[in-house]
Amino acid sequence: MIIVQLIGGLGNQMFQYAIGRRLAILKETDLKFDISFFKNYKNRKYDLSCFNIIEDFASSKEIYRLKGPDGKRIPRKIFKIINKIKPYHKRSYIMERHYYFDPDILKVSNDVYLEGYWQSEKYFKEIEDIIRSEFKIKYEPDSVNKKIGSLILGLQSVSIHIRRGDYIADPNIYKVHGICPLEYYNAAIEKISKIIKNPHFFIFSDDPEWVKNNLKIDHPTTFIIGNLGNKDYEDLRLMSLCKHHIIGNSSFSWWGAWLSENPGKIVIAPKKWFNDQRINTNDLIPESWHRI
Repeated sequence: MIIVQLIGGLGNQMFQYAIGRRLAILKETDLKFDISFFKNYKNRKYDLSCFNIIEDFASSKEIYRLKGPDGKRIPRKIFKIINKIKPYHKRSYIMERHYYFDPDILKVSNDVYLEGYWQSEKYFKEIEDIIRSEFKIKYEPDSVNKKIGSLILGLQSVSIHIRRGDYIADPNIYKVHGICPLEYYNAAIEKISKIIKNPHFFIFSDDPEWVKNNLKIDHPTTFIIGNLGNKDYEDLRLMSLCKHHIIGNSSFSWWGAWLSENPGKIVIAPKKWFNDQRINTNDLIPESWHRI
């Protein structure tokens, strides 16, 4: 059994599912989710039910067996010491060691609990077709989103994702992530406009008024609004329909670009993903994408 801890927003959960799915296939075992994180963290919720995935939730007993006791008490400390003595790939409880791709994770046993973010397609590239299929949204779009989707498909559509929201409002999140500056978006728009004839930009943002007042684009532009909250998967679907992409430092727009089925897609991503430049993000961005 592979149990993967789901934390964070939709994009983070998708990465966590993807590595769990790869290991479950590799080890010929079941994949289950630990969603206990969301009981105490009210700003996020379990978000994967919109997809055509294999959905199975781990019981508290199953989690305890692999992860050990919770808390800071002595039993937990003893478990962590014993677990850490073992070779990494033989542990029952695996914490992500670093941000870049770790091939040792593919050597783990078929009975393991995973905790981390696992943000690289290298963890699931071998089952890309399965991940793409299972990340199809199982709900039909409403009439508004269906109309926008048809518009996107008929144009030289370019998605732009500008995330501000919690990146601005929460000092702790801002300290880690920061935000992509206007200079990045201006450079990306200029670069893609030189390659694509008659681009039409579709802007996805949790702060559209700020974008309207600050980002100036000399091409047709459409703002996508109304899909925040419980319908953020609709933005993901629309984003993935675009032919080309300018993503922010966000796992959400990473997936929007990755799920695009345009074989000739141009994806521009920021070189600076975190404020902390010591974090190695070399394996985060696929080789065919452009970083500026």
